[in-house]
Amino acid sequence: MDLQQLKYFLALAKELHFWNTSAKMNITQSALSRNIQSLESELGVQLFYRDKRNVKLTPAGQFLQEKWSEELSQMEAFHQLARQIHLGEHGTIRIAHPDSISSSVLPDFVKKVSAAFPHLNLELFQLTNEIQEDYLKNYKIDLAFSRDINTYSGINEKKLYQENLSLVVRENHHFKTLSDISEETLKDQKFLLTTGDDGSSYNLLIQQVLNFYNINLDSYIRCEFGSTIISLIKNGLGISILPHSYHLHQNTGIRFIPLPFVTDLYIQWRKDDPNPILKNILELV
Repeated sequence: MDLQQLKYFLALAKELHFWNTSAKMNITQSALSRNIQSLESELGVQLFYRDKRNVKLTPAGQFLQEKWSEELSQMEAFHQLARQIHLGEHGTIRIAHPDSISSSVLPDFVKKVSAAFPHLNLELFQLTNEIQEDYLKNYKIDLAFSRDINTYSGINEKKLYQENLSLVVRENHHFKTLSDISEETLKDQKFLLTTGDDGSSYNLLIQQVLNFYNINLDSYIRCEFGSTIISLIKNGLGISILPHSYHLHQNTGIRFIPLPFVTDLYIQWRKDDPNPILKNILELV
């Protein structure tokens, strides 16, 4: 018994006419008859009453028509799902991203992916840079947006864009423009900085800014995510250096002053990853 025989049986059970069924199934009447006889022989069950004029389902045939119709519909749905998975149109993709792109790059990216692959599930994570690389290496995520240049040979990356860093202060702070910022005016400021590996390219960039203004961090506050830093700034606990895209986070009471330093954004993925979903998504970037 094979899938095609079941299709022949269900078609004949619907038409109850060998000639009409064979025409619709694009086979000869004799081939259709042989397939039905073979099915009956294998099952040890008579499926049809038939004579020269009439074809009629037996009670066993009626029972199997109902059950096989349901199973065949389910099997075809499974086959369609398997084809979608094979083509990268169905399944789950796990993506890590920095807090800074939550209101800029990320919504547009998710919208584009969802429009192209409406049956695809997306899981989004905010991770520290160190954890993010480990998750990518160990298949805990499939794709990562990062401000750090990749140094691991098993990961590919593509630069997406760059943007300015900004000095972030309370709206009532006396820093209003770039001309207000100098070594002298910054020396008494408390800095709120993101945590991370001091050797990462992003943290090296932040250190370049600090060195440019001869800032010594005798006292500072560090935390993992920029949104937390912004909340602390609102409460008068210091100032920070963050990617300018944070200004899209609807931060009332906060001022962003662009600095003459730029940070890059990359998208990163495992080399030679066979996942067709990943291939499809990278074509959209």
